[in-house]
Amino acid sequence: MTRLSRRTTPAPVSRRAFAAAVASSLLTGCAGQGPGRTATTPSGSTPPSPTGSTSPSPSPSPASRASRASPAPAEPVGLRIPAIGVDTPVIRLGLTADGTVQVPPATAGDRAGWYRHSPPPGQTGPSVILGHVTVGAHGDGVFRHLARLRRGDRITVRLENGRTTAFAVGSVRTVAQAEFPTDDVYGDVRRPELRLITCGGPRTAGGYRDSVIVFAAPAEPDAPKP
Repeated sequence: MTRLSRRTTPAPVSRRAFAAAVASSLLTGCAGQGPGRTATTPSGSTPPSPTGSTSPSPSPSPASRASRASPAPAEPVGLRIPAIGVDTPVIRLGLTADGTVQVPPATAGDRAGWYRHSPPPGQTGPSVILGHVTVGAHGDGVFRHLARLRRGDRITVRLENGRTTAFAVGSVRTVAQAEFPTDDVYGDVRRPELRLITCGGPRTAGGYRDSVIVFAAPAEPDAPKP
């Protein structure tokens, strides 16, 4: 099991297992072979361990107890990407009982989803937001034009406390799902960053061959108007 930092990388699954689970989950929704799994993990619950381990958790240290008493960071509730016409609510995603990553439901009202075991946008670490490129019989998905983003394009995330946090696209990569760049996507970083992920590339009977990944970092503040 790859060691993960609770603040800076998705938990509790390993990076490689998470990457595989994301690819599998998105393929199902994008290929239209059935509805995507909705976010049904109860709020505040502990997702199942992919290994099925039932080992007791160690007693929390005083520092961790103090950390739990601190207010939780605000979660994302909306996403805007003007360059590709995205303005969508963001729902909360976790893990399903079989250890795969939940994805937004494949419906006509397609939405993006934040993986709740990654940091909220604006907090240190890579925050992960997933979306479909197609949603079966319903047609185009919310991230259908994700691959068109270019360096410098602005992404704004609205948080549940009414604030916003802005990112700028650094790069967009289309990679074979079999060669998913796990460490690049989920590796430790020392600042808030954002990852947007969807399917891409050629479509086959089984789904899409590739993943499209947007890497974004904090945007420069808007210049004051004269």
